[in-house]
Amino acid sequence: MRAAILREYGEPLEVRELPAPDPPPDGAVVAVEACGLCRSDWHAWQGHGEWNNDRVPRGQVLGHEPAGEVVAVGPGVDRVSEGDRVVVPFSLGDGTCHRCRSGQGNVCRDGLALGFEPDAPGAFAEQVAVPAADHNLVALPATLDARDAAVLGCRYMTAYHALADRAGLAGGDWLAVHGCGGVGLSAVQLGRALGARVIGVDPDERARTRATSLGATATVDPTESSPVETVRNRTGGGADVSVDALGIAETCRNSIRCLRERGVHAQVGLTTDRERGEIGLPTDWMTRWEITFVGSRGMPPTNYGALFDLVESTGIDPGSLVARELSLEDVSARLAAMDAFDTNGVEVVTTL
Repeated sequence: MRAAILREYGEPLEVRELPAPDPPPDGAVVAVEACGLCRSDWHAWQGHGEWNNDRVPRGQVLGHEPAGEVVAVGPGVDRVSEGDRVVVPFSLGDGTCHRCRSGQGNVCRDGLALGFEPDAPGAFAEQVAVPAADHNLVALPATLDARDAAVLGCRYMTAYHALADRAGLAGGDWLAVHGCGGVGLSAVQLGRALGARVIGVDPDERARTRATSLGATATVDPTESSPVETVRNRTGGGADVSVDALGIAETCRNSIRCLRERGVHAQVGLTTDRERGEIGLPTDWMTRWEITFVGSRGMPPTNYGALFDLVESTGIDPGSLVARELSLEDVSARLAAMDAFDTNGVEVVTTL
């Protein structure tokens, strides 16, 4: 099978033939029909993460947002069958621990991160092996094709989990989204679907325009006006929930500072080598106004049903976030484009 392999950090991926995988005893092999290209792939490609001891090793097959069809299953699999159309969450639980059994498999201590470690080769490939298939694989509704389903594999479900499960966003709330890339735009669309009034903050006019098209009530260019003051003025005192969807010190602190009393900040974006995993926060101010800071990573596979129900009941279209379809050979150039934030919306590999 063809696959895209990280050989050197910041250098073009090597696209070449590899042996097709066999299903693990408790797992399955999925023929990849589409796989999203995400800023987390960019972090891996750049070699970030050594400060958290999770730097992606050279030789890794990248790609962590796949959708496709099951083509083989191991002898220990009961729920999944060949021919099933599935989406694969990137945070793979072992399916047996307390967290997995409690519906919190995204923080399984013995879990794997698809496309980010040697024991979980990624989905910039024609096929991908998935362990604990009965726990990890999620059946797709007939209404979602593979391209649109690939949007769900990381950014969309991450945004949903951050808003609905971690931050408790409610109808009528003001939501501020700092950084309108893939996960930020997902948060805009989902926030609107959950009944919130949404403000998108991004210096890129294309991103702000797309945020408006996805339901943002207002947008802010942080290079022209203070996003903190603008959000607080527009909302009559501050957002109820704010998301840092980028992961730099400025957007994190702006997200916290634009909240009203007892507001909730959700950290979704990962830091770069400038912050190295740590950002100074206005803790005295947060204490004074009882601000809540929550981290959010992926989403447990058990929560997909609620996300699918929201998509169906509101008629929102995850596919409307897709701005470009790619081949495996295009991936390196599009990763490089992320250096200067020269991307818009979600890009999906559909030719493998």
